[in-house]
Amino acid sequence: MSNGAVETDSEKIMTKSKASMPQQSSHQPQGSMRTLMLGAIGVVFGDIGTSPLYTLREAFLPHYGLFPDHSTVLGMLSLIVWSLVLVVSVKYVMIIMRADNKGEGGIMALMALAQRTLREGTRLRYVIGILGIFGASLFFGDSVITPAVSVLAAVEGLQVAAPHLRHMVVPITLVVLLGLFLFQRHGTARVGKVFGPVTALWFLAIAAVGAWHIVGQPQVLAAFNPYYAIRFFLNHGWTSYFILGAVVLAITGGEALYADMGHFGRAPIRAAWFWLVLPSLLLNYFGQGALVFNDPAAAQNPFYMAVPDWALYPMIGLATAATVIASQAVISGAFSVARQAMLLGYIPRLTIKHTSDCAEGQIFVPAVNRILLTLVVLLVLVFESSTRLAAAYGVSVSGTMLIDTLLLMVVAYNSWIDTRRWVLPVAGLLLLVDLAFLGANVVKFLDGAWVPVALGVLAFTMMRTWRRGRMLVAESLRGQQLDLDTFLRSLAAHPPHRVPGTAIFLSPSVDNVPHALLHNLKHNKVLHERNIILGVRTLDAAYAENDERCTTTELGSGFQSIVLRYGFAEEPDVPDALVHGVCGMDFDMMDTTFFSSRETLVAAEHVGMPLWRDKLFAFMARNATSATDFFRIPGNRLVELGTKVEI
Repeated sequence: MSNGAVETDSEKIMTKSKASMPQQSSHQPQGSMRTLMLGAIGVVFGDIGTSPLYTLREAFLPHYGLFPDHSTVLGMLSLIVWSLVLVVSVKYVMIIMRADNKGEGGIMALMALAQRTLREGTRLRYVIGILGIFGASLFFGDSVITPAVSVLAAVEGLQVAAPHLRHMVVPITLVVLLGLFLFQRHGTARVGKVFGPVTALWFLAIAAVGAWHIVGQPQVLAAFNPYYAIRFFLNHGWTSYFILGAVVLAITGGEALYADMGHFGRAPIRAAWFWLVLPSLLLNYFGQGALVFNDPAAAQNPFYMAVPDWALYPMIGLATAATVIASQAVISGAFSVARQAMLLGYIPRLTIKHTSDCAEGQIFVPAVNRILLTLVVLLVLVFESSTRLAAAYGVSVSGTMLIDTLLLMVVAYNSWIDTRRWVLPVAGLLLLVDLAFLGANVVKFLDGAWVPVALGVLAFTMMRTWRRGRMLVAESLRGQQLDLDTFLRSLAAHPPHRVPGTAIFLSPSVDNVPHALLHNLKHNKVLHERNIILGVRTLDAAYAENDERCTTTELGSGFQSIVLRYGFAEEPDVPDALVHGVCGMDFDMMDTTFFSSRETLVAAEHVGMPLWRDKLFAFMARNATSATDFFRIPGNRLVELGTKVEI
């Protein structure tokens, strides 16, 4: 089958949202609220839940030049508190999670929502597409750095408890990460069941440690007052701006809340955040601040030094488990974003495995899992410490959050008619916050911030190359295609021999004669009694409604055209759709043969893209899952015919 058989031409079926706010999707994960909350705690909040391990420690590193006196500690705590409130609680939990694309979240879903509000072919729509692609690229970079820095930070607790085990930190980290990625094949549902209770225990433990120290220094709670954050800026000048590069570590994982929404649903994630996660985080940060009040030297590692001696080793074990879980949030988010990008036509087709019978959003993408594991291992081996990696952490997170805010403003302005009068001003304030965080992290470019930028640029280049390459292939094939009406008239004048059965020709366009049909007629000199020209389209919505799933057209001379449509969060299954009468027609698979074209790509100079991009595209195409496998076409009912395409 031609790889162009799937087109992201949702403009052909586009309906602009008229609602003032998006409605809750019918495509929601199934299960009790309690079960989904526990699963969300285990999968979604691990990343942000382990930020207390290193956030305050990083803020008091020598290169920032801050002394942990009472005023400075209160200022730092106030910055952390209000970052959690504004960026995570307000922006993501209260606002952006309303922008679900039929239950799906993530930057690609938000990009699709934003593009649906704009006319096809406009420059702004193109810019939105570029922003979405680059944001997704940064998210993939975040998915690499998070497991490395989180697990390293936890295992480094051994250096506090047993300094002689310092040399074991990297090997233990690698073993833990390997186990995490190998476990992904079991799916987020099982992961959530295992990790949920552990993560809940983690939040209760860090809350208890924090509360114990707050009792001795209750004045630390004054940091709830934003006055101390403002005073911090006034007292420390430019230093206070650069410290935002450390403060952003407190909100890493906030972007994963939205990306993982398709796994557990909006309501469970929101409830878990406000009832358990946020209170636990605040208590622990305040507890660390109270400890530093009493002992400024504790600023070198306030999280572990706040733990009683008798509980240190259990806390290291629990922290290691929690950071493994922290990595799960961005890994499962990467799976979701990869699938969305794949079906929207930005990356090659990859094998997708559904890991839940009741939740479509719970998936496993083996190729993405292998790539992430390889890159994570390389980062751990190169950087060897969480402190060195922390410098690289903030750029991808703040960049992704900035793009999320920009896309949100487009969606709110064009679709949320009744609420945009307050959403847009709030989003404007949040945009300034995002810009401040991004600027504070960019200055650390040479200290490691180049890593997520490099990963983002690499992913962006590959996504743009694939998108452009598919357009060139489609244009080349269109130039070789015969108009369907002309073909049918010729067929009526010179009828070939007919054989019993049904032939289904998969094609990127149902208006032209598929190459496989021409080759079959040329070489075999026969046609089937019943011939179907089948196209598969991907919509810019997460799920296709029943009334738009299938369109059939009678062409005459024993020919029909069928267009099947799927949302970018669905897994296309062509035989299942046909056999179960989605198109209102009967199909016997034992009497049906599928025909497809397989392109052989030839890179040529001065045609289409630069030669190096042509070769990159050809490499990606060779390693992509075949369209017939992707659509679950049975191999014993398939005939493939090749065609050469020069790009």
